[in-house]
Amino acid sequence: MNPIIPGFAPDPSVVRVGDTYFLVNSSFHIFPGLPIYASKDLVSWKHIGNAINRQSQLSLALSSTKLNSEDDSDDFMCATGGLYAPTIRHHEGIFYVVCTNVIHVDENDGTHQNFIVSTTDIWGDQWSDPVFFDFDGIDTSIIWDSDGRSYMHGSAAPGPMTTIKLFEIDLNTGKKLSDEKIIWRGTGGIWPEGPHVYGKDDGWFYLLISEGGTFEDHMITVARSRSIWGPYEANPNNPILTARGTDEYVQHTGHSDIVQDVQGNWWAVCLGVRKDRLNRYVMGRETFLTSMEWPEGSWPKINQVKISVLSDLTTTLPNTVSSLSTSPGIDWCYIRDADLTMHRIIENGSDITLTASEYDLCQASPDNRITFVGKRQRQLKGHSQVDVQHVSVGTRVNAGLCVYKDEHRFARIYLDFETPAIVFEFINKAKSIDRGKKISIDLKEGDAAATWFKVEYLESSYKFSYRLQQNSQCVDFGDLDTLELTGHDFVGPIVGIFAFTKAVDTRTSVNFKMLEIE
Repeated sequence: MNPIIPGFAPDPSVVRVGDTYFLVNSSFHIFPGLPIYASKDLVSWKHIGNAINRQSQLSLALSSTKLNSEDDSDDFMCATGGLYAPTIRHHEGIFYVVCTNVIHVDENDGTHQNFIVSTTDIWGDQWSDPVFFDFDGIDTSIIWDSDGRSYMHGSAAPGPMTTIKLFEIDLNTGKKLSDEKIIWRGTGGIWPEGPHVYGKDDGWFYLLISEGGTFEDHMITVARSRSIWGPYEANPNNPILTARGTDEYVQHTGHSDIVQDVQGNWWAVCLGVRKDRLNRYVMGRETFLTSMEWPEGSWPKINQVKISVLSDLTTTLPNTVSSLSTSPGIDWCYIRDADLTMHRIIENGSDITLTASEYDLCQASPDNRITFVGKRQRQLKGHSQVDVQHVSVGTRVNAGLCVYKDEHRFARIYLDFETPAIVFEFINKAKSIDRGKKISIDLKEGDAAATWFKVEYLESSYKFSYRLQQNSQCVDFGDLDTLELTGHDFVGPIVGIFAFTKAVDTRTSVNFKMLEIE
């Protein structure tokens, strides 16, 4: 079933090594970054590691989210910085991931920090420190020629009419071995990006890109050349994949990478959104799989993305569909350059202690280290819950359960120990939403006292509730239509817990029990 990687899983890239497939996604402002997945059948995947798994590799401190006004709309496009559009490739026993760290210097400027990380032990999650290289752009990819020379290609600034450039590179040092050359400008759609060059045995080099932006007009186009340097000739039947102008449930399809299976069949992974009739797609951009045809000497054709991977296909996959599995501890998410010493996790969430930070979820300056830990929401219909153990009444601490996208958009229910009170808040600055409510409560002192929080989610809504330990009755306390959290953005929902203190220079710890996230 599609999506093969549900939830916050945009910009997929895939490679096959032997009988195993490996896939990577963008992660933007979340640490660890660039999640790596493995599969034997292209349908059931396991999260095995993260290419950026040490804070010493690079900083995400400048990955704030910009609210860019959209034409003829009261809404804003939420452009998050951080780790954009990685590519995963394998050559001579080494796995490579190339990526761009988009740094937001200020509200009007940003820079592109392009890098390569590599490993010979992908199962051991042992990734190198980054090798940086000079390229003013994003969405980089690698190809090797028959002589073993490596070529980097990417979407070169400025936008929105970017160009696809290619240059030879030393992957060990990041040194350019040639000048950059424009190899294609696309077919005329905005944001020509996400390029991948493939060399085939028929003597052609094929260049696959995305155009039209990553939302309603997203599409995949292709060109080819007899030389890796071009000139590239556009397919007269472009685009080869798009959902624009259709009533397909899976919309915004694009940013694709392709792979050949062990039987010789071709498959495409791409991003897309599950959009209902009211234009809700709260899960954001997810990873989908679809079949394709690519006869020797002919243009590739990618089939329309369906929820059933095997819908109307002539090729087959092993019937081993299962839910996404994860190695323990691999999938915890922190915000930017979190202070990891303020997060203590035991038994994968059964016991978590957070030291409250003086910085709240709405803050994103480079020095703000927010105390938050969670996981990507993977189920369109599901729930998450946690017990918050009480600290002393009057302590200036807020702690609770949250659905988080970025500093501009989150919904949460929490205990305000100072008052004390239960508080619900929903903030979406991109839609000018700021609402909530508060109710005073009596708390029992002592280590045994706790308050239980829960968030239930459907495609159409989130519902927050609480239960005081001394009262078994569950109280519905806040809800929102998921349309209110849907919008033009890059990220997806993360469900987690947080602790924030209004008392500067104090260190109060809050204990959470039995955190469950679906």
